[in-house]
Amino acid sequence: MKKKILVLGGAHIDRRGRISGETAPGASNPGTWFEEPGGGGFNAARNLARLGFQVTMISPRGGDPMGETVGEAADFAGIDDRPFVFLDRKTPSYTAIIEKDGNLVIALADMDLYRFFVPRRLSIRWVREAFAAHDFILFDANLPEETIAAIVAKARSLSKPVAAIAISPAKVVRLKSCIGDIDYLFLNEAEAAALAGERPEDAAGWLPLLNEIGIRNAVVTRGRRELVVLCEGRTVTLQPPIADTVADVTGAGDSLAAGTLAALMSGLPLEEAVRHGTAAAILTVQSRHAVNENLTPDLLNEALALVPKVRILH
Repeated sequence: MKKKILVLGGAHIDRRGRISGETAPGASNPGTWFEEPGGGGFNAARNLARLGFQVTMISPRGGDPMGETVGEAADFAGIDDRPFVFLDRKTPSYTAIIEKDGNLVIALADMDLYRFFVPRRLSIRWVREAFAAHDFILFDANLPEETIAAIVAKARSLSKPVAAIAISPAKVVRLKSCIGDIDYLFLNEAEAAALAGERPEDAAGWLPLLNEIGIRNAVVTRGRRELVVLCEGRTVTLQPPIADTVADVTGAGDSLAAGTLAALMSGLPLEEAVRHGTAAAILTVQSRHAVNENLTPDLLNEALALVPKVRILH
């Protein structure tokens, strides 16, 4: 029987402009424009659906063509799409400028609609039923701080494991009030520094810093350097392999979260599950899409052969 995961958070439009040559700040840069549905929660949800899980997505959406595009993408992915639609408002969007090597230059997030996902919406009958019917809860930090706290509290009251995607340094701080009740946290080094208030000199320094603020299990990505995994008082690291080609880094962190959670729900410990997440991220950066359109469990297993074993620090 398929495991069921409930995802709450960002489902919007991603716009990405890719610079063709060397980046010239303050000037017009030749390039190409690309647009597709995205969002941290939505990217993870689509990855999980492709990996064979039964996924329900709850997110605010505008009553506009962009909202319809997101809904069509959810249906195509096989997601049970349950949006709160605000007919008089526009669907959120994320606009990024990317260098020719696939790395982000700058981005603009127009996410005002998410503030309307208030805690009382969790009391709606079908939302309560969705929490009860699913095996795992995943959310992202696009949502308001008080809603995040309510999601975590509801998950804990039902004894459901809960995971979070940090989204950005500005948004990850919304997790602080309930950080100790989040079972698994996925974030990059800048987001971890925003939570901890400082950045350690080496990978081993993250454990005491993040443990001190209540984080028990986390995956901290560090670009091309070793990612850091905190596992209930232990630290392991993993060197991500270099992809043969990098088409676009957008969605890599979301796919890492999805691949890791898929392995966790299949019974693997976090230090092994993160290898599956890393394999999913490799496949994502090789695609121009935020979710690799060819992702399957078999393809993930092939990519897993490229991922080294973790290294135990302490």
